[in-house]
Amino acid sequence: MSRPNPLPSAAAFIESRLMEPLSLADIAEAAGMSNFHFSRLFTAACGESVMAYVRRQRLARAARRLAEEPRIALVDLAFDCGFESQQAFTRAFTRQFGVSPGRFRRPWLFPLGSKGDPLMSDAPSECPGLERLEGLKRLGPVRIAGLSGLFDADNMHAIPALWARFVPRLPVAGQRGQGTFGVCVSGSPDTGDFRYMAGAELEPGAPAPEGLEVVEVPAQSYAAWRLTLDGGPLHPQMQAAARDIWGRRLAAEGLKPSGGSDFEVYPPGFDQTRPGATVEFWVPVAT
Repeated sequence: MSRPNPLPSAAAFIESRLMEPLSLADIAEAAGMSNFHFSRLFTAACGESVMAYVRRQRLARAARRLAEEPRIALVDLAFDCGFESQQAFTRAFTRQFGVSPGRFRRPWLFPLGSKGDPLMSDAPSECPGLERLEGLKRLGPVRIAGLSGLFDADNMHAIPALWARFVPRLPVAGQRGQGTFGVCVSGSPDTGDFRYMAGAELEPGAPAPEGLEVVEVPAQSYAAWRLTLDGGPLHPQMQAAARDIWGRRLAAEGLKPSGGSDFEVYPPGFDQTRPGATVEFWVPVAT
């Protein structure tokens, strides 16, 4: 049985409380999901973090108020939108609209939930080349050694550079098998960012390799998908697959993320430039 897409209900919740204090935890709770997995779903489907979306919508409402109330004091509008100062509001407004709020004096309609708003879509795009692997997979406990960084919607493009630093270190001391893993774990519960590690599995009891971090992942059940690459740039294909999995396929299969770390699984000899190369996405789910 499929689960309803939680994004439209999150959109309605944000709209109803847009000018009140809001946190990722508030919005995730309204969507019935954990902070981490709601953030992953949201970023995959919408291309920005939850709180970046909230700020963008607040600025859109501020622009409408400027058009409708041209004499409103900017300092009052800044505080209404949750900014700590008029200066911070002015900088954010100018970045979004290309003009300062003081010069903004024309109608600007950008309503939450309008046509094209990704939060209101019940059908995120299907990713070509993505197939569901049969049943649920059991993995763990495992220890992954590698290099990690903190990422969000604004700097995810830097993940390939992390791999470029890690791959020359292969094979790592104590490595089990020849495959590699991309591991996503929860970051800040307030911002919705996440920690991503490019790594390799260690043999049980193997010491941490010098200069590498180690993350220990407990045994979990996973739903898995395999992406067949077309030989083009890797990052856009990976992002399309993540949007499809988090924005459509989990809900369509009635699967609920369990809150653990999820993996990208790269086979031995992985060559992203070879058409037909594959990578798997493993998402921990409740059983």
